[in-house]
Amino acid sequence: MTHPANLLPPQTWKASWKVLFRFFFIYFVIQCVPLDIRYYTDLLHIQWTELSFRDIFYLTRYTPRFIPGEGAFGSFTDWGIAAFIALTGTLVWTYLDRQRKEYNQLYYWLRAIVRYRLAIGVIAYGLLKLFPQQLPYPSISQLNTHYGDLSAWKIFAMSTGVVPSMETFLGLVETIAGLLLLSRRTATIGAGIIITFTGNVFMSNLAYEGGEYVYSFYLVILALFLLSYDILRIINLLTLERPTAPGNIRPYLPHPWHRAAKLAVKALFIFFFFGLYGYKTYASYRQLGYQYPHTPGLKEAAGIYNVTTFRINNQELPYSLTDSVRWKDVVFETWATISIRANRYVHPDLANTEEIFTNDPDRNYELAGSVSRHYYSYNIDTSRQLLVMYNKNKYHQQEKLVLQYTRPDSNRIILSGSNERHDTLYVVLDKIDKKYPLIIGRRKPLQL
Repeated sequence: MTHPANLLPPQTWKASWKVLFRFFFIYFVIQCVPLDIRYYTDLLHIQWTELSFRDIFYLTRYTPRFIPGEGAFGSFTDWGIAAFIALTGTLVWTYLDRQRKEYNQLYYWLRAIVRYRLAIGVIAYGLLKLFPQQLPYPSISQLNTHYGDLSAWKIFAMSTGVVPSMETFLGLVETIAGLLLLSRRTATIGAGIIITFTGNVFMSNLAYEGGEYVYSFYLVILALFLLSYDILRIINLLTLERPTAPGNIRPYLPHPWHRAAKLAVKALFIFFFFGLYGYKTYASYRQLGYQYPHTPGLKEAAGIYNVTTFRINNQELPYSLTDSVRWKDVVFETWATISIRANRYVHPDLANTEEIFTNDPDRNYELAGSVSRHYYSYNIDTSRQLLVMYNKNKYHQQEKLVLQYTRPDSNRIILSGSNERHDTLYVVLDKIDKKYPLIIGRRKPLQL
């Protein structure tokens, strides 16, 4: 049997352990605790009376960035700078604190910092999947975009988005793993789940050219640090089948109010980053999510349309696969977006990180990672039957079309007006009664 003395924290650490602890303590404090003044500047600019899940989401994504202009998550260069600072601090700390025998209490609080930092990181993304909106169901335009015209990351996102129940399951796993981190008794289980789950996210980002490989690997590193606390005991118990003492480092809280304060802070933390954030994320899901615009489009116009007639400056252009002027087909979404497929260059918007925009014109998920289609947001003047269209792509923002519309019947739309070069346009669109097996269901017969 294990001797009772083995259940107590070690009172004397090896010299090498102390040096390693000093390094990792400084390193993980830099990585986990917001020390950037910009973080607190953003915090002060939050409208707390109108707090949205977007505000909380961006609070959870903090990572230190020492080099400006490297994106939302910085780069591995920032990790190297943090490691250099930690190494320098370790040398100074070792010189000033040579007589210290152990760091049991500091180790506990370091693990607590890492546990809670990792928890909010995975819960923030987990709830976006649990209420499936991070990877939404493909739009009509996306379903009518050629496979080769989509980036690798967009294909991955759409492949997940077509199965909302799978996305919900992934979000449930990620959220449960984050909640397990909030107790030191279950933290190792949560860390193990995160290593496999977020490790897969990291590999997916590398394989599909995603933009969050640095952040996903950052979360994996935090989980590995937490797992290291118990890994030797796990190997000792399960592989070597030897008697093993449980984790034995506890916080020193001599006064009752210390324990009450600890519980109060923990309860507030869970309420804010899980309860309140979860409620507001669910509310966003009930309001059609955040990836696609919310402004309603032209009534009962959603669908794909063949361009039957196309005239520019009163000259009719026949259908052509190579003509860069003539439109090939047009899609009206249920929201106020029109996409036009043509053989005209589309500067790709390769947005491949998770961003939450509050204004419809800024929501670029539908066009990100795809070419061959130009996406336009539009305003409707029903009294004049006028569409004012603006190209949503940030590289084509100068494009504006002003088109009058008439609807002789439910399947035909006629557009006439001018484009950004003030050429006159006359376009006849006929709706295609297209069947989508994804929507009908793979197990239902498809009648053409």
